[in-house]
Parts: sequence; C-alpha cells; structure tokens
Amino acid sequence: MLRALSAAACAAAMLASADAFLPSTPLSNAAKIRPATSRISTIMSGEPVIKLGTRGSPLALAQAYETRRRLAELFPEELGEKGEKVSINIINTSGDMELSKALSEIGGKGLFTKELDVALLKKEVDFCVHSMKDVPTYLPDGTHLEAMLPREDTRDAFISPKYQSFEEMPEGTVIGSASLRRQAQIFAKNPKIKCVNFRGNVQTRLRKLDDEVVDATLLALAGLKRMNMADCVTKVLDWDEMLPAVAQGAIGIQVRSDDDKTLKYISALNHKDTKTCVDCERSFLATLDGSCKTPIAGQARIIDGKIHFRGLVASPDGSKIFRAERVGDVSDYMKIGKDAGEEIRKEAGEQFFADLLEYVQDIQAANTKPTKAAANK
Repeated sequence: MLRALSAAACAAAMLASADAFLPSTPLSNAAKIRPATSRISTIMSGEPVIKLGTRGSPLALAQAYETRRRLAELFPEELGEKGEKVSINIINTSGDMELSKALSEIGGKGLFTKELDVALLKKEVDFCVHSMKDVPTYLPDGTHLEAMLPREDTRDAFISPKYQSFEEMPEGTVIGSASLRRQAQIFAKNPKIKCVNFRGNVQTRLRKLDDEVVDATLLALAGLKRMNMADCVTKVLDWDEMLPAVAQGAIGIQVRSDDDKTLKYISALNHKDTKTCVDCERSFLATLDGSCKTPIAGQARIIDGKIHFRGLVASPDGSKIFRAERVGDVSDYMKIGKDAGEEIRKEAGEQFFADLLEYVQDIQAANTKPTKAAANK
C-alpha cells in the first residue's frame, strides 16, 4: 500500500513538478506567448516546423511536453534536439471552463476536445495531443488518431487522509467524483456513502480534500505518475475493485488525414500494442454508444500473444452491473470489443439503455446518490 501524503503537500509537489514541463530556456528570452485574452496561447522558440495543440492543465502540458520530447528524439535535426521547432499551443476548452457541473450534465467527453478539433481543422495547429479517455468515439471528418504513446498504468487511485479504501468508509461519509463509472462501482460495494460532483484539475481536487470538503476522492493513477505525484495515493485499485475507463492511461495524437508533412512525424510515435488495446476498448464503447454520460468501463491488454478484454456497464446507483470478458487473437481486436458490447446489450436489454439515457438526460447534478427509483424508472 502506498503512503498517502497530505493533500496540501501533494498540491505543492504538483506545482513544483509543473515547472519542469516548461522549456529549459527562459520564456522571456525564447518563448512567444500570445496575450491571455487570446483563445490560443502559444509557447515556442523561434519559428515552428509543426504546431501542437493541447489543453492548458498541468497534466495536459505534461503530456504535450512528453510528446514533444519524443519527437525531438526521433527528429533532432528537423525539430531541434529539445523540440525547439515544435510549438505548444494552449487551447481553452468548454470542459475546462465549466467546472461546477458533472460531465454527464453538460455534454460528456466532447467538451474536452471540440475546441481542439476546430483549431486542427482551421489549421491553427497541426496535431492535437489528447488524454484518450476524453476523446469521443467519433471524430470530425478529415481527421483521425494517427498514434498513441506507450500507455501508463491504467488503474484508478483512492486518496484519503482518513480511510484506506472506499469499502470501509462509514455511512454518511463523502467521496468526491464526477465520474458515473466510478460512482456506480463505488455504490455497488458501499451503497451507504455519498458521492458528490468533484471536478477541476488535480491540485484543485486535492485542496478540496485538504479542506475536508470531501473525505476521499479517486483519480487516474496515470496522471499522478506523469506528474510525479504517486506518493499522494492511499491505495491503487486493481481491476477487480474498480474497472478503469475506456482508454484510461493512454495519450493519443489526432491529425488532419491529408497532412502528409505532419503524418511523417506523428506516425513514428505510434506504440502498436497501446493503439491495438485502446482501439479494442473504443470498439466496445462505440457499440454501447457510450460517453462520460454513461457508467461504462473497459480495458484490454495483450498477454502471451493474446488480447484479453474486460468490460462492464452499470446503472448509476450500482444496483445492476453487466459484464463481459473476451480472449482472442490480437488481429481480431476490433471484433473482440464489438462482440463484448453486443453481449452486454443483449443481456441488459434495450430498455435498460433507454432508461439509462433518460436518467443521464434528466440528472441536474452528480452531487447526490442516484436513487434506485430514478435509475430503474
């Protein structure tokens, strides 16, 4: 079990690590940053060869700089030994600006990507770096996901200064999570606690935890590791305890399909096994027409030359959970995800999905435990 640091210590560590994401050359000498009022802020040294689009959170920037580092390693003569010829363009998204409501209320996954899509299509940037779990299963015409970086640990992390697990939390205690996927799996094992809407970047959530707004929270372990904050974790949750979101822990890169210049650079970054597993999971998600609006989890991994997939769909209160597992040839990765989704659709029945859709459309805020009456309406 990992030792949990105080939320304040974790937030301080995060801010220190965030400084490490910036270029080694002082911005005053090398970087050109557009005014803060601009929709896009740009960090670059000199004239760029290619332009990277990203959200502006510390985690998103960590992922952007990781991508730039890998490009520099592969193309040092063209892009600079430190990636000086890759500009990083920070784009504000609707999901980052509307933090008072749960994603299920305000539109789901696309809230973190649609402004990036627009910038890509308008050629304001040449490629976009995404947390893959935020990316819808549909993409704008003329764009596609060309590459994924090697995947980080996909598991969720439980963080609490008071408790060692959410199963042991007593009745009336509060756990912060805006994820219906996490809420459903929490309620399935501990229906007496309360889940409240809990969004914002990592340091915001940890400060709320330190201020005792909630008693515990869950975060993706991948993000904490990328920001050197794994010491904040109380317990890492294995798949049997909390099945992660589809594509969790993966960084994906979206490009314009006709941009041969950018494709040359980005295709070289692709980690084949990661992309295969994520595409399998997204096939499952697409079959279920899922998003952040629905409690769906799915994970695939390659073991001894076979792809192993596990997925689930739940009612928001956790009273009903439908699961599917598959093992097969890696070459059948898309079919495996689709077949697992079709199995769950058949077992749960179309009325279950109709009721689930009605529930998430009607929900006003993810700040109270969903009642069984509402989930089974």
